[in-house]
Amino acid sequence: MSTSRSATLPVARPSLGQAEEVAVLEVLRSGWVSQGPRVAAFEAAFAEYVGAAHAIAVSSCTTALHLAMLVAGIKPGDEVLCPSLSYIATANGIVYAGGTPVFVDVDRSTYNMDPSRIEAAITPRTRAILAVHQVGLPSALEEICDIANRRGLLVIEDAACAIGAVYKGRRIGQPHTSMACFSFHPRKILTTGEGGMITTADAELAARLRRLRQHAMSVSDLARHASAQVVVESYDEVGYNYRMTDLQAAIGLVQLKRLPEMIDRRRWLASRYTERLSQLEWLIPPVEPAECKQNYQSYMVRLTEDAPVTRDQLMQELLNQGISTRRGIMAIHRESPYRKGEWDARLPETNLAADTTIILPLFHDMTESDQDHVLDCVEQISSPVRR
Repeated sequence: MSTSRSATLPVARPSLGQAEEVAVLEVLRSGWVSQGPRVAAFEAAFAEYVGAAHAIAVSSCTTALHLAMLVAGIKPGDEVLCPSLSYIATANGIVYAGGTPVFVDVDRSTYNMDPSRIEAAITPRTRAILAVHQVGLPSALEEICDIANRRGLLVIEDAACAIGAVYKGRRIGQPHTSMACFSFHPRKILTTGEGGMITTADAELAARLRRLRQHAMSVSDLARHASAQVVVESYDEVGYNYRMTDLQAAIGLVQLKRLPEMIDRRRWLASRYTERLSQLEWLIPPVEPAECKQNYQSYMVRLTEDAPVTRDQLMQELLNQGISTRRGIMAIHRESPYRKGEWDARLPETNLAADTTIILPLFHDMTESDQDHVLDCVEQISSPVRR
């Protein structure tokens, strides 16, 4: 193949425009740029959108996971079940609280934790299950929660990719579980640059989460400054600086209003990908179970064993054509902090997915011409490449 375009098509790109610029400028002129009234407004709007009683804004999904583990009572010696097929922050959030991640293999078709493998991973030290909604497709929450309820375990959702995704008629973030943690990283559909959110139905958990994100301060800056009386705060436990700024929240408020349109656009682009890629015998497009509505935070395909190229060769061929891609999803158990000999044998589906999946470009402002270029290039790979 010969390169036909000078500019490289990115795998993802945030959609930010004049409305976001105006919102940031208003905050700059207000004089309050740290955690304040815009954060409170963003929390309220986010909670309303997903249908949660409480939403707590934080500095990232990683810090959201850390706080969720802390308020869930995870401590040294406790085990938390989670998939290895996820970004490393999934396991790191458990370790930050002193817990130990125990990896459970995934379902080959959905890339989410396989409920049929959960029981075998439970030990007397298991305290919780961290369910990941990978690339925006909801996990099998009903089956996972049934197991957790029978075994006396908490379920927490790593919903980093899942804003706007729907499971059995309800948006992710509603009280399917004790807490759900979201990401607003630039590769996510709704972005604030960096940032995260925790949703919960539990008022006590929400109150503690709000304290812990701000050094466990007994009263927030916003409440203290709004008070007509002198307020002297206290610090009753060790907390953290996990606050979101009003600058970020202002962007988030605009992005949240645009979210339905952005998800509709992604789903339409994903359908165009699937329609053509389904014709290739060596590529397996993503599936969408009947009970789920995926947001297509990423569009990920898997190469079959008899594909004419390896995954990495396909990535290089596309890069030669000015198309960026990413490996599908990392396998946490292959990274140094979590590498143990037992995992490879226990996680065959995770290993397969980690070696054979690829994320193709998909973003709100992607044109049909851009997408057709990707599809044309993939379709041209029809003869074997020396491995």
